[in-house]
Amino acid sequence: MSSITSRSRRSFQGLAAVGRCQLAGLLGLAVAVVGSGVVGALLLLPVGIGHRMLPPAAAALRRCADRARQRAKLWSGVRISPPDPLPRTAGARAVLADPGFWRDLAWAWLEPLAGGLLVAGPPSLVVYGVFGTLVQPFVWRLIDDGNWYAFVPVHSTGLMVAALVLGLAFTAAGILLAPGVLRLHARWSRLLLAAPRSTELHRRIEQLTDTRTDALDGRAAELQRIERDLHDGAQARLVALGMRLDSATRLLQNDPPAARAALLEVRELSARALQDLRDLVRGIQPPVLTDRGLGDAVRSLALDSFLDVQVEAALVRRLPAAVESAAYFAVNELLANAAKHSGADRVDVVLTHDTHDGDGVGDGGPRLRITVTDDGRGGADPTRGTGLLGVRKRLATFDGSLALHSPQGGPTTVTLEIPCASSLPKTSSS
Repeated sequence: MSSITSRSRRSFQGLAAVGRCQLAGLLGLAVAVVGSGVVGALLLLPVGIGHRMLPPAAAALRRCADRARQRAKLWSGVRISPPDPLPRTAGARAVLADPGFWRDLAWAWLEPLAGGLLVAGPPSLVVYGVFGTLVQPFVWRLIDDGNWYAFVPVHSTGLMVAALVLGLAFTAAGILLAPGVLRLHARWSRLLLAAPRSTELHRRIEQLTDTRTDALDGRAAELQRIERDLHDGAQARLVALGMRLDSATRLLQNDPPAARAALLEVRELSARALQDLRDLVRGIQPPVLTDRGLGDAVRSLALDSFLDVQVEAALVRRLPAAVESAAYFAVNELLANAAKHSGADRVDVVLTHDTHDGDGVGDGGPRLRITVTDDGRGGADPTRGTGLLGVRKRLATFDGSLALHSPQGGPTTVTLEIPCASSLPKTSSS
């Protein structure tokens, strides 16, 4: 039953890919129209009217290119980094000086030719296959001996069956090839639409500068928190413990019962100080995370939560300690948010680690993916409060990302992704 379901799912995905190929071809023609408008504006620059036409035409072309980048990511998982935004208020001179504009224009002219021909393959195979399967069996008797289907002359029942089988093969080939053709088309689009390497390096430097600053600020805040917790907790109790020990020593000779009571109080103070230190250690690096790994550590969070939390962890190997720590505290914050604000009764946590190298895009490669879904009221806003912002900053240190989907009425789904590779040979429970 599962194999049948899997084949049905693949067939449905293949048919969807065929439709997307057809849509991509039609959109390529629309892009050619927009590109023609841009070229017309360029040709009219010497007479002056082109200076007014070029900025809006370039903006329209950029919108088409941005939608193509979004489709590549949505349909094929190929991420195409956009160029810097076009100047909003500048004139034609600024547009002409923008390197991304010229890349968009080259794509607009080459896409209908190369890209359009590429994505036309699977729909053509399917349409031609459907013709051979559904039309030839009924029309071959009505057509003279010149009736051919591909390389088969259809003028007898046997040859009609051969044409029908060939039509099924064409249809299946189109459905099977469509997902791969879409990925190839997305990579072709990336060659033309991706930002120049210099822009990528500049962005990378800015991102590393920002994340380094956030990491240093976070470390300083964590050190202050640890110092404050030690000062207000364990240190205060240890000082009180020393004073009670001194008092018990003085009472030991003259008032043994009072000394015994003081020593009992000392024992209680020492237990509280030890508990404070344990709580502090758990806030820095929980022992269960160090000993058992991320999967069991998240399960311990689920046990501590008063919500019904179900955890599914598919982690074959241990991940870097810093990544596990960031993921653990991020899940802890998300569970706390669900308990405080969502009104949820159930939370599902799924942890997976993709070990493949992706599709060659810049941010591909192995990554830890965590999905936290609650059945609450929804309407979460990532710009309000410090919880989600703190999680986002924590993940940014590792080039991670947080995606929130929380419509009114729920459910709320938070997806965390952290690029990382398995580093420790120890197997985590799953």
